[in-house]
Amino acid sequence: MIRIAVLGCGRIGVMHAANIAAHPRATLAGVYDIHAPAAAAVAKKTGAEVFSSVEAVLASDSVDAVLIATATDTHADLLEMAVAAGKPVLCEKPIDLSLDRVNRCAATIAGSALPIQLGFVRRFDPGHAAVRRAIVQGDIGELHQVVITSRDPGLAPKAYLRVSGGILRDMTIHDLDMARFILGEEVTQVFATGSRLVDPDLMEKLGDHDTLTVVLTTASGKQAIITNSRRATYGYDQRVEALGTKGMAISENRRPHEMTLHTAVFTDRAEPLLNFFIERYREAFDAEISEFVDAVESGRAPSVGFEDGRLALVLAEAALKSIAEARVVAVKEIA
Repeated sequence: MIRIAVLGCGRIGVMHAANIAAHPRATLAGVYDIHAPAAAAVAKKTGAEVFSSVEAVLASDSVDAVLIATATDTHADLLEMAVAAGKPVLCEKPIDLSLDRVNRCAATIAGSALPIQLGFVRRFDPGHAAVRRAIVQGDIGELHQVVITSRDPGLAPKAYLRVSGGILRDMTIHDLDMARFILGEEVTQVFATGSRLVDPDLMEKLGDHDTLTVVLTTASGKQAIITNSRRATYGYDQRVEALGTKGMAISENRRPHEMTLHTAVFTDRAEPLLNFFIERYREAFDAEISEFVDAVESGRAPSVGFEDGRLALVLAEAALKSIAEARVVAVKEIA
């Protein structure tokens, strides 16, 4: 049993703690949060130990690995500390909002053979992963175009939006990683356009956008088109489509069940989409923990690692520059 401690007991940390506690090959070694009552609440539900500090977690012989689910501005520091202590890490995205800080973190941990996994959970979604397999197996022929739709059911709380780093670093970064995963090639050019349509006044104050389209192009000409919105009244809209010379592979939205109702006045009436990311990616979050456990047990590098997190942020920065300057940006300008 791999003993994993969770740092951070907010919404996603609570979910990760429960998943680890329920995993057949892992055990929840303990939890820590700067807000002690949050950690105590998780410990009460899971029976895990409450640690008094990050240092106590990293010094403990009863902890084999750590999962970082704290505030974004602490991720890089905690990752460096965990590696220095010899603990494998699963770190939520992004590594940091600053590419310079991520690059410095990369330099600090360079040479470490410890498994370091990034929390790009969508790679583990059964449907999304099946699209990638269809490409690798040649089922759709030569890949030409990828279309990724990612729309939130509504705006996050204002307090969160103020510290999120903006839609590209917070939300689109998942889709940028998904584009790299599905394309199987590195992106060389980025063009993006952003609008303020959901809450123009708030977005203006934050210097952010709530509606985006990003076009990514590889050296061979393959394209990925990402569409984002902070408001989809019909639920959490998550789809991936890959077009090739022999056909198309699609990973569709998820619903509570697949029954559709057909009557004299309507057809194909279905349940609304699942509400948000924890429900939509339920299976993926479980598979993510399994991937981490496998990596720790074998000492191998996880399938999605630190460099994937860095490169996704590079693409986010390129998209920001593209919006600001209304032009196509070469990735080499950023990286």
